[in-house]
Amino acid sequence: MNKQLFEHEITSPIDLVTADDGLVSSHFGHPVIGLKPSQIGALAQICSTDTSPRVTAQASRDWWPLTMHWGLAGEVPAQAAAVCRPISTEQIAHLLSYCNEEKIPVTAAGGRSGVCGASIPLYGGVVLDTTAMQGVVSVDDESLTVEILPGTFGPDLEAHLAPMGLTVGHYPQSFDIATVGGWVACRGAGQYSTRYGKIEDMVIGLEVVLADGTIVRTGGSPKAASGPDLNQLFIGSEGTLGIITRIWLKCHPVATLERRAAFGFATFEDGLEACRRIMRRGATPAVLRLYDAPESQRGQGGDGVICALLVLDEGDVASVNASMSIVEEECLATIGCIPRDVEAVEKWMHHRNDTSALQALTKKGFVVDTMEIAAPWSTLPAIFDATRQAMLAVPHARSATCHLSHSYIDGACLYFTFAATPPPDEVESTYLAMWDAGARSVLTHGGNLSHHHGVGLNRARFVRDMMGSSFAVLIAMKNSLDPQGILNPGKMGLPIPDYLTALNWP
Repeated sequence: MNKQLFEHEITSPIDLVTADDGLVSSHFGHPVIGLKPSQIGALAQICSTDTSPRVTAQASRDWWPLTMHWGLAGEVPAQAAAVCRPISTEQIAHLLSYCNEEKIPVTAAGGRSGVCGASIPLYGGVVLDTTAMQGVVSVDDESLTVEILPGTFGPDLEAHLAPMGLTVGHYPQSFDIATVGGWVACRGAGQYSTRYGKIEDMVIGLEVVLADGTIVRTGGSPKAASGPDLNQLFIGSEGTLGIITRIWLKCHPVATLERRAAFGFATFEDGLEACRRIMRRGATPAVLRLYDAPESQRGQGGDGVICALLVLDEGDVASVNASMSIVEEECLATIGCIPRDVEAVEKWMHHRNDTSALQALTKKGFVVDTMEIAAPWSTLPAIFDATRQAMLAVPHARSATCHLSHSYIDGACLYFTFAATPPPDEVESTYLAMWDAGARSVLTHGGNLSHHHGVGLNRARFVRDMMGSSFAVLIAMKNSLDPQGILNPGKMGLPIPDYLTALNWP
């Protein structure tokens, strides 16, 4: 076994918890599960366990924008009683078995880069920090697969593969601070997903520990027809059905060619139609990003009228040239489309992961967030119009803009950014109102709830409506795999066990 451990600094969302002793308040204030001294001692016998206020406070929040506002007031949503850092699957199995017997909630967390509150320990108990389990275990260069531990960060994974001439090709905006386990648990997408696929397209197999400590393995072979694909049961489950402890992913040869292009369209709808035709013809450029007029002006040097399309592809010379030829043909076949300076792509490359504006605006009292959804091509124009209008109708709303960020043959992801300037005592209600308006509009017009940010707590209230009668199937799986309800309770809209007090929020 070629197991390599990496060191990677975890970046927290603005250090809003500033008290030297780490003492903070719980924003929700509902009853949570604490730990008895005997339980703390038992956990410490299993793995490294920290109960200090500063450590538990920092581990009790992620990059969910609303929690940044609460943090400015010295609050976390709810606070864990302990942070446990296992170093092996066996330790996680032992930990879950014990917590299951004691009815102690367990919330898994990696880099805590999520933006929906998925890793918040809503009912206290234990935060299970996976980041001590880092490293690439093995690489099969012939089959193009890589075996990875869940706490491995994106840059460390790619640094291990690069000398072998390989890449996974998964580059989310949170690349520097997100773990592979988090990619899988939240069904993430990289910015090159049109070329390489989303994370669910990359997973070959998983090792998962269930709530009672049972260790299971799923998948492991290409395109098997031996029953349901159990990989997909745990991908996107956000730690509610099991804890992912090992991942097998596809990888690819490093690209031998990269090409870039940029175009301008008279309307966003014209750009959508060009992107649809590009995908219909079988082209898969790694990056196909279309911005509406306000976002084009704000970030792409536009004039406030033109809608910018940025294109980048990488891979084998023949496939890239073919793909980019289709892109150029379909764009220039659109009336009013004009080629633009390709330097716009370079500018995006340099600033694509910068979130400093969000942090600065939050400190100034702005309500700012993003909402990414996906829908069939046939419904995207209606969603684009209706959702922006719905958000802008909310009192104190300042802007609602949009870009297309990921494209597929059957549809695409629209990524909305909204902002509002409410009075200080209306920050939370305005935030919730804008999310309600946007999400309800998307669902009404045939879109899905999330493309790659996941559900967590913020979107939990919409899941039942989105899933309809199939929500009962998700509940049945939860009850079967986690009958005590210890795994990340309060998330995904799932019912909580009787020993927990329901949170009346929002």
